[in-house]
Amino acid sequence: MAQVLEFKLPDLGEGLTEAEIVRWLVEVGDVVAVDQPVVEVETAKAMVEVPCPYGGVVTARFGAEGTELPVGAPLLTVAVGEASEDRTGGGTGGGTDTAAAEGSGAARGQGPDAEGSGNVLVGYGTSEAPARRRRVRPGETAPAAPPAPAASAARAVNGRLRTEEPADAHARTPGAADGPVPVISPLVRRLARQNGLDLREMTGSGPDGLILRADVEYALRAAAPGRTGATDGAPETRRVPADTTAPAVPTGTTAPAVPTGTTAPAVPTGTTAVTRVPLKGIRGAVADKLSRSRTEIPDATCWVDADATELMRARAAMNAAGGGPKISVLALLARICTAALARFPELNSSVDTGAREIVRYEGVHLGFAAQTDRGLVVPVVRDAHTRDAESLTAEFARLTEAARAGTLTPAELTGGTFTLNNYGVFGVDGSTPIINHPEAAMLGVGRIVPRPWVHEGELAVRQVVQLSFTFDHRVCDGGTAGGFLRYVADCVEQPAVLLRTL
Repeated sequence: MAQVLEFKLPDLGEGLTEAEIVRWLVEVGDVVAVDQPVVEVETAKAMVEVPCPYGGVVTARFGAEGTELPVGAPLLTVAVGEASEDRTGGGTGGGTDTAAAEGSGAARGQGPDAEGSGNVLVGYGTSEAPARRRRVRPGETAPAAPPAPAASAARAVNGRLRTEEPADAHARTPGAADGPVPVISPLVRRLARQNGLDLREMTGSGPDGLILRADVEYALRAAAPGRTGATDGAPETRRVPADTTAPAVPTGTTAPAVPTGTTAPAVPTGTTAVTRVPLKGIRGAVADKLSRSRTEIPDATCWVDADATELMRARAAMNAAGGGPKISVLALLARICTAALARFPELNSSVDTGAREIVRYEGVHLGFAAQTDRGLVVPVVRDAHTRDAESLTAEFARLTEAARAGTLTPAELTGGTFTLNNYGVFGVDGSTPIINHPEAAMLGVGRIVPRPWVHEGELAVRQVVQLSFTFDHRVCDGGTAGGFLRYVADCVEQPAVLLRTL
């Protein structure tokens, strides 16, 4: 007998909690092999093709292209076993398979035979297949849970193994008290749950009565005059009249929770409307990470101007020698950073706040800020301390190209121990960088420009750069940070200093 297995959106990398469906690579009814990519998703960090750990026939897909799903939400269901083999051989399949294919909430497999490869990303290791929940058989009593109509309906759609569901399961009438609710998108269920809307009382406008996001929003608008609280807001750009006031909360009810210390921004007087842009995707990830950095890390910044004339001459001499790719300024600065971190290892670390320990790293995984059309990303050069200038140049070029193309993998965007930020490419001199959490330090480099400079007792025009260094004051004191920055400046001014450590 065939089993229908549910494949959930896996954890695609460190700190990622959701992903947006960019393109489906399979259709309902397609036969897929183990580890075959089935969907292309965009996270806050990269575009990723997600492989399915099961082989069989696709019976359902959860979410249209453009839908944002949280990690752990159902992606698709696959029928494995005899019935799926019959379909691949041209058979029509039984009523059970038809119902599973048409149902918006096809179930997960149970038992020891419900196994796949366990892979969630090709090239990132194999683990056990996702754990299955125990289904409740007819006649059994489900464990008690707090009342949540919309949430329980969502579980009814995605959480049971159904072998006798009628083919017309979607043809529901308003007020139905049992059976699955025809909802695919987790965002639709969440929007309804947050606003206290019972999806069982709705009739969807989608195919076979599928409840769409537009249906929920229409119901919320229709109920707005009589609602007792402001909605949490659907995650899209919307226009809000300036004279709109929050509806009063009747006695005995509780207003929606607002994080401590935060208030909704007031609409400026005299404006007719405002536009709200959701913080999601890469913009949301950047906002969360930088906010966490400023909240958790007691940072301090010091800076110094340095004469980079000799460094630029050394680079010109390297490139004039030929026999290889042109050495980039960023590669030389990275080589200086790794040498400085070898002298001041306290700065190649992070703080484990739970254990109240400083974690120092032996190797340097160097992140560098790269601006792309999608926003700011920080690719990571692995084992930068083992690379020479040529290797660093090649790796910077490869990662930058991948960042612009949106093809960086989660592994190439996580695991950094120190970050180099070359904001001089934007034509600015100085900055106070925000540390890339959970790292402990970041070096910022401004533009290199001709300036008057006292050189060997005389005023001369030299190539000058401003260096700024932000560090976590928990891992070291100012003397260590100042010593690091001074060593970097000395290497910029006299590259021969590096010869002592080569």
